[in-house]
Amino acid sequence: MTSTAENNKRIAKNTAMLYIRMLLIMAVTLYTSRVVLEVLGVEDFGIYNIVGGVVVLFSFINNAMATATQRFLNFELGRNDIKEVGRVFSMSMTAHISIALLVLLLAETIGLWFLLTQMNIPDGRMNAAVWCYQFSILTTCVQIIRVPYNACIIAYERMSFYAYISILEVILKLLIVFLLSIGGFDKLILYSIWMFLVTVAVCYAYKIVCNRNFNISRYSFFWDKTLYKKLMSFSGWSLFGSAANVGAQQGLNILLNIFCGVTVNAAMGIANQVSSAVYSFVSNFQTAFNPQIVKSYAAGEKDYFVELVFKGSKYSYFLLFIIALPVYVCCRECLEIWLVNVPEHAVSFCKLMILFLLLDAIQGPLWMSVQATGKIRNYQLLMSLMILMNLPFSYLFLKMEYAPEVVLIVKVVVNLAIYIVRIIYLNVLYSFPGIQYLREVIARVLLVTLVVYPLTNAFYQHGEKGFTQIVLIVLSSFILNIAVITIIGLNKKERIILCKQLNKYKSVCVRQR
Repeated sequence: MTSTAENNKRIAKNTAMLYIRMLLIMAVTLYTSRVVLEVLGVEDFGIYNIVGGVVVLFSFINNAMATATQRFLNFELGRNDIKEVGRVFSMSMTAHISIALLVLLLAETIGLWFLLTQMNIPDGRMNAAVWCYQFSILTTCVQIIRVPYNACIIAYERMSFYAYISILEVILKLLIVFLLSIGGFDKLILYSIWMFLVTVAVCYAYKIVCNRNFNISRYSFFWDKTLYKKLMSFSGWSLFGSAANVGAQQGLNILLNIFCGVTVNAAMGIANQVSSAVYSFVSNFQTAFNPQIVKSYAAGEKDYFVELVFKGSKYSYFLLFIIALPVYVCCRECLEIWLVNVPEHAVSFCKLMILFLLLDAIQGPLWMSVQATGKIRNYQLLMSLMILMNLPFSYLFLKMEYAPEVVLIVKVVVNLAIYIVRIIYLNVLYSFPGIQYLREVIARVLLVTLVVYPLTNAFYQHGEKGFTQIVLIVLSSFILNIAVITIIGLNKKERIILCKQLNKYKSVCVRQR
């Protein structure tokens, strides 16, 4: 195995490349979302979000298999067994093709029936909704087949490829914005078609990049019952978690549609766009971090494994908090600048989603540590049951005519309960040092939050609202966060490493002059 210093350097480099990718995608996503909302209108934008959500309900099977593919590729690379890595890739591709066909079957039967008979679609828009649904199915199937290529790039930690392919994705999505405003064709149908074509192009780009750089990514059909059982056993238990996550997310959208209509779905769509953009800051870091967690466990480096889990949890929260805090505090002003006409409930939805994401970010490395062990059956059953509690509680409160925001309040509370149970379970699973985690991660995270948030919010309350104030809050929040995280959030060892890196960077700058 490579040294800890080399691993940390690789994580830092990969994180930087993923951030370049993220900034490209986020900038285009925020711009195109505003234009698409204006061109489609609130009603059609809501239809696109809810119709696409029905298809996503069937993709939970793929999510489980994607988790298994990623884990086994990382594990075999950690053991340095290249031949087995290639076998895992080909077998997982066979499985993903089968899953795509299964999703197609379910979506064209149960899903289509649900759309035609149960969904709250405005009069005169059902035909457009059906066309949108069909192309959403095809888009989902292509995304399913693409998963092994994504897993291959992540397993080899070649994150720069994501940045290159993202340039293609950015160009194509910008092209959609211009094409959408041309001609008299139904905008909703046209948007669905173009999104499908972009997905196909990006998938093909992934295939070309992987085939040219990784010999193991050249798919060849073969059958190995033992390997298949390993993949399916792991993914079978992951299926519960994927089904619970997708069911909770899309189930809540469907409940909002049934009780509140497509206008509220449009607001939820905006909240999902914002949360996706904000969370991408930490998801890119975790994507770069996760392979090392699995590989360190596979190599038997238990101390380094636990250290990575601790650092991953703490740094994930801090990275997200730095970005999310000004968005949370200035949420209404940000949405007004971005969208001009902000849908009702969008502001409160966005704020609640940010609270949920902060809890989710700190838990990501904990879940990855369970994947590394491979002992996921009981864990998945417990977590899935807790996640699915979102649906009955949300249904109950909506039935009692509470405001739509109640579904996200329930989601935040349930996620907090899951976090507590997760820590307790990990202590049983592999003697996770819970007390040390409480002191080193949770205590430091809470202290930073309790110091920085009140000061930032007070600055917002006493200033004049507008673009200038947003800029000032972003800058002041960033400086305050960096100072407080350095003093309170980092331990002594981490501060020493940070100072060494800063001195090293300073020396390089002086030499360049």
